[in-house]
Amino acid sequence: MKIAIASDDEKTISNHFGRARGFVVFDVRNEKVVGREYRENVGGNSGECGSCDHDAMIENVSDCETVISYGMGRRIYDDLVKKGIRPIVTEEKTVDGALNSFLKKQLKNRVDKLH
Repeated sequence: MKIAIASDDEKTISNHFGRARGFVVFDVRNEKVVGREYRENVGGNSGECGSCDHDAMIENVSDCETVISYGMGRRIYDDLVKKGIRPIVTEEKTVDGALNSFLKKQLKNRVDKLH
């Protein structure tokens, strides 16, 4: 299973999926991390409303089962779901904290934070 976490610095979770510089992608097998890579956010927001390329962003993480971010819009959330990717919006601040909570099945999905 692969898990992508939106991050600008590979340590903290980005405030917004579309504006993140990239994603820390973890390859997890038997609840243990066996691989880690950083992918640039292809199609990310340029700062202008509506500038995200959802198809490009989703294609970039299409091999992941789950995507975690601190915030995201309802449209990208729904688009991820349609593509079979589970989006999670969290209050967790760190990449490692979110990953550990997710692996322990303790990471809450705060859909009330969608905008």
